[in-house]
Amino acid sequence: MQEPVAPQGPLVGPERSFPEITFKGVVLGLLLAMLMAAANAYLGLRVGMTVAASIPASAIALGVLRAFRRSNILENNPVQTIASAGASTVSGIIFTVPALVMMGAWAGYDYWPIFLMVCVGGIMGVVFTTPLRRALIVDTGLTFPEGVATAQVLKTGGIARGEAGGEPAAAASTAQSGLGFKLLLEASVLGALFKLFEAGCRWFVDGVATTRAWFGGSWLFKADATLSPALLGIGFIVGPNIGTLMMSGAILGTILGVPINWLLNEERLMGTAGVPAGTAWTALTPGQWEALAGASWQECRRIGIGCMLIGGVWSLISLIGPIKSGVRASLAAFRAQRSGQSAGAPRTEQDAPINVLAFTAALMTVPMFFAFRSALDGYDSRTWIAAVLTVLMLGFGFLFSSVAGYMAGLVGSSNNPVSGVTMATVVVSSFLLTQLMGTDGIAAKVGPAAVIYLAAFICTGACIAGDNLQDLKCGHVVGATPWKQQLCLVLGTLASASVIPLVLGLLDGAYGIGRALEGQLPDDVLAAPQASLMKDLSTGIFGAGINWNFILFGCALAAVIIALDEHLKRRKASFRTPILGVAVGIYLPFGLSVLIFVGGLLAWLVKRRFRPTGEHQAVALENSSMLLASGLITGEAIMSVALAGVLYYQSEWLPKDQPIIPSVHIGIAEPLTLIATGALIAYLYVRTLGAARRM
Repeated sequence: MQEPVAPQGPLVGPERSFPEITFKGVVLGLLLAMLMAAANAYLGLRVGMTVAASIPASAIALGVLRAFRRSNILENNPVQTIASAGASTVSGIIFTVPALVMMGAWAGYDYWPIFLMVCVGGIMGVVFTTPLRRALIVDTGLTFPEGVATAQVLKTGGIARGEAGGEPAAAASTAQSGLGFKLLLEASVLGALFKLFEAGCRWFVDGVATTRAWFGGSWLFKADATLSPALLGIGFIVGPNIGTLMMSGAILGTILGVPINWLLNEERLMGTAGVPAGTAWTALTPGQWEALAGASWQECRRIGIGCMLIGGVWSLISLIGPIKSGVRASLAAFRAQRSGQSAGAPRTEQDAPINVLAFTAALMTVPMFFAFRSALDGYDSRTWIAAVLTVLMLGFGFLFSSVAGYMAGLVGSSNNPVSGVTMATVVVSSFLLTQLMGTDGIAAKVGPAAVIYLAAFICTGACIAGDNLQDLKCGHVVGATPWKQQLCLVLGTLASASVIPLVLGLLDGAYGIGRALEGQLPDDVLAAPQASLMKDLSTGIFGAGINWNFILFGCALAAVIIALDEHLKRRKASFRTPILGVAVGIYLPFGLSVLIFVGGLLAWLVKRRFRPTGEHQAVALENSSMLLASGLITGEAIMSVALAGVLYYQSEWLPKDQPIIPSVHIGIAEPLTLIATGALIAYLYVRTLGAARRM
């Protein structure tokens, strides 16, 4: 959809001043940060993707704070800043920390180690990118699409109401802000009810699937479709381009990859699946065919690892020039500040002081060092290796935070390839530590864990870095004070840190994260795709072994797709082929890409039907689409976390494998789910068009 265009100057000029950080705004922001962190934890563990919380948080802020006699746009802005920080920091944890449990380094999700990782990684991400604010937001002219879109949502509530000398919000603005809140709430209820009927009542099924052996068994077909409002909402947000790429990756990895792998490696796959060697195809049972298809797909998904690795490296290479320019501009700003030239900077250009940033960075290295030292418990030279890892975090952390900030300016926070960059970090740091530590004895056990600790700090910092600059862009448009936003990001980080360990424990106890619980079907497990990849890479490089053939094939495929994307870029084509979209589609189960593709196609149909003729209509369509899709995602995710809590603490009178409410017969549940999914698609199409016309 068309990106809104930011005005040349801030909406609230530096000569004007309104209350920004207020008690009611901070409390609302902290609550939303914890809520959004829980929602994104579930979403990211299930599908490997998270969404930015800025726009839905802005709609909630407008809807809630307009009930007070006094409120203003600069008070609404910190609410979304705090909330979006909570939603972004959780990504760094769910992409990495589950690997520690999967590899056996941790027995479970202990509270304080995860709390420390979120706090240190998140605060360092804010510190790393604060000096880049002016260089990337003001000087480079990057669009920061989600930041500008968030500002457009905030502006629908007017500048101020009830303030001495303020401007009362117009009736039209009040109606628009109320409509946005209503859309979000309405879609959230629908998403929550869908999940309740599926996981709580078992009136719906979570998907449909089939495995077939065609042409006498020579072509092994495997396909499924996961029926979920959150997936439909993700597709509606990312649009037809990314949705098509994910579906293409799913086809490559499953529809084509599974049968081709079966044709080439029949004997090995039969051994992997536990099927007796030499068994005739005609004698295989449906269960054995399904096991063979699953074994073939588990190998083919490693192609996605190679694609992600090359995608991460390519992101770094392509951004070397812009990052160097940004650092030069930031250093020039530092010198001007130290010499007193910027002492009288206007309110809208006042960042956190450089001495405060330096002190904070130095302070954060202390718990970081001891965390690395704890991960290396039992290794003789753990103090030395912990010092090396701390230095790596400072170097890689700044580099990758800068990359994440720049990419947020190009494609937005939701499409930021942070996980691919982190995966490249895992490979580089693993190879480095094997040279320093070796791969024998205790090193083979604690080395991979130390790598994941490093990845967790870096990934959390990079996630908050992209969000930091996205929020600061929004603040730049509306006229916020930068250092107050930077403080709000720290508050949001602390709020999310307080709930993320609890949410992970609940989800693992109820669904299983990357590992099936006793008596649980594998399809019900939260896949935690990025964490699974990082566990395989780190343990494999440290000697556990890893099949590099599929990974290398993925690297070659990535090179072809990147070359195609560069060709399309030179031609200024509207359709592009960013590699990470294809990579995620290959690695995730096929069914997760189906509704994402449908959602992307639906977004294209809505835009084609609406045909916005100006900036106002384009913004209205963008906002209504984002709010409805975010509502579906948030509603399902929050209900999933709530159900996880019920299942986790369920009393003995109801076994955990039984639904909370009696279920219907499976023969009825499947058509009911398909009908409900079709109705949800129709609702999203009709409601988006209607809301866009009213905004």
